[in-house]
Amino acid sequence: MATEVIKLLGFWASPFVVRVEWALKLKGVEFEYIEEDIFNKTNRLLELNPVHKKVPVFVHDQKVIAESFVILEYIDETWTQNPLLPQDPYQRAMARFWARFAEEKLLDAAWTSMWSKGEQKERAEKETLEALEKIEEQLNGKTYFGGDDKIGYLDIAIGWISYWLPIWGEVGSFENLDPKKFPGISAWKTRFLDHPVIRDSLPPRDKMLEYFHKRSQEWYSRFGSSGK
Repeated sequence: MATEVIKLLGFWASPFVVRVEWALKLKGVEFEYIEEDIFNKTNRLLELNPVHKKVPVFVHDQKVIAESFVILEYIDETWTQNPLLPQDPYQRAMARFWARFAEEKLLDAAWTSMWSKGEQKERAEKETLEALEKIEEQLNGKTYFGGDDKIGYLDIAIGWISYWLPIWGEVGSFENLDPKKFPGISAWKTRFLDHPVIRDSLPPRDKMLEYFHKRSQEWYSRFGSSGK
């Protein structure tokens, strides 16, 4: 039987890439990781993902898949061990809903709060905290977001909150994850980061701080108060 070709094209600091790494490792799927320079895109990346021209890109034999949430579901359906999504249709729908909520409402606001200034920064900080309040409500005493005592789809999808979010807050001088305001998320964060698969797949913190300080300055010089 021919050996499966499983590759992941990514960028070291991308939470979208790392969430795919987490899923593969939690399922015990061996893969080849290929680092891409997103600032000097290779022909390989452009050929494999001509639509968005972004990472992550997942290659399984002759099949090429882009967009991290799509990749997560493909992985979960292809390798059925250690399922990530809940079995119940309603719970699956809710996991997808909150994953998208965090992406659309929290991630954009948190990113903007890191690099912006003045009124724009104040608005972004307010939106960040409001989104976190909604996510805090979803834990409601649970160990993980799926309600089980194991990491599931939603934990992986919003896992960036545990590591990227505090780093963005430090860069932007904004305590976005105060344990007193968000005790549930804070407790989940500790458990999540303590899992060996998660912990061993994290980019170095010092390197992340340096990278996002630089990105913050670049974004402000480009966009200023326009937000676009």
